[in-house]
Amino acid sequence: MLWVVRLSGLCSLTMVMVVLSPSLQSFPPAEAIRSSHYLRLYGGYNHHLAAASDDSEDLVFRRAPPFHNAAECEPPSANGTSVCDSSLVHIAITLDEEYLRGSIAAVHSVLAHTRCPESVFFHFLVSEPSLEPVVRSAFPGLRFKAYYFDPDRVRGLISSSVRQALEQPLNYARNYLADILEHCVRRVIYLDSDLVVVDDIAKLWRTELGSRAVGAPEYCHANFTKYFTDRFWSDQRLASTFAGRRPCYFNTGVMVLDLVRWRRAGYTRRIERWMEVQKSGAGRIYELGSLPPFLLVFAGHVAPIEHRWNQHGLGGDNVRGSCRDLHPGPVSLLHWSGSGKPWVRLDSIRPCPLDHLWAPYDLYGPAAS
Repeated sequence: MLWVVRLSGLCSLTMVMVVLSPSLQSFPPAEAIRSSHYLRLYGGYNHHLAAASDDSEDLVFRRAPPFHNAAECEPPSANGTSVCDSSLVHIAITLDEEYLRGSIAAVHSVLAHTRCPESVFFHFLVSEPSLEPVVRSAFPGLRFKAYYFDPDRVRGLISSSVRQALEQPLNYARNYLADILEHCVRRVIYLDSDLVVVDDIAKLWRTELGSRAVGAPEYCHANFTKYFTDRFWSDQRLASTFAGRRPCYFNTGVMVLDLVRWRRAGYTRRIERWMEVQKSGAGRIYELGSLPPFLLVFAGHVAPIEHRWNQHGLGGDNVRGSCRDLHPGPVSLLHWSGSGKPWVRLDSIRPCPLDHLWAPYDLYGPAAS
């Protein structure tokens, strides 16, 4: 097949296949959720989900195999199944119609690789409340809660970006996690919907943040100035924001957040203020979506996390489709940030080589005969 030929030239991919081999085994037979039922849940038809077939009745969301804690996992605390259980690992991720397939795969990958899947609690940020039953059907034993994020909360603060996807209100829900989640939740891992985890998420959860509110892989070799406009850098009042800091780029699709420190420092409002500056009419200070306000508030004040936890950029650049290779080093998380998404490219039979590493976690596809 064509993709086999393309794979043969990638030495780094061979290494990754060895590392990820436990995750590439065939999963047990799974109960199917017919796409006709799924589509009725939110009353629409998604062309991304139906791209693999002209007949949507042939496509299903399968039920994931059951996942159970290993014997050495810490038993639940006295709070039982409460979100306030101190033994839980908390993960926040968005659910929307366009990226639902990616979100389901991301959850599946987390459960497949953690030793204590019953100790993971998912916080789903949704703008379509009717998507919650899809998750419950695909993962019957999953511990989760859905939170409605009102698009009007940020609609007036969003400015146009290089990609329309970056302008969607739900893309900004991460800014409000400290307000939305219960105050007993002191820490949370935020994950984008276009990634898969290929390591035990508990390792990321245990990352030491020190005095910082945000932990993320930093990329200090990147040209930091390109994330802001000439108007920003020419205005000393704006540019002085980074005085005394060593700002580095970090991708906001994978972050560990200390919500106690976040709430205490009022970081949500600080982010909003920069979005207001962008919309003030004096001229744009950045071109991307939700990333620059995060950089303005946190760059230079981030707890660094190993790069293995965000092998990002696999979706290619923001303007034209392109295939990317992995960064050097070990891999714990593969992230298809950029314009290309693996499910779209796989369905169109035009995948990039690394897209095949996402496929084992996809629960959507042709129904078993």
